[in-house]
Amino acid sequence: MTNITLQIDEDIAQAFQSSQPEKQQQIQLLINQWMRQALRINALQNTMDKISDEAVANGLTPEILQEIINEQN
Repeated sequence: MTNITLQIDEDIAQAFQSSQPEKQQQIQLLINQWMRQALRINALQNTMDKISDEAVANGLTPEILQEIINEQN
């Protein structure tokens, strides 16, 4: 692992710094997992945005998309 610096509220920083090392490690693991998931969601959103932009560039409109969806039902 590597260290990064994040700005957080003063009371949160104090509570973290005064907690037991085991609790600090648990919090660090939770933050690590949360950030990993958040970044995956961000990557997924970026991919979806690229696909959407490409579809629009190729002439797909909301109306055409709705027609395609209706045909599937």
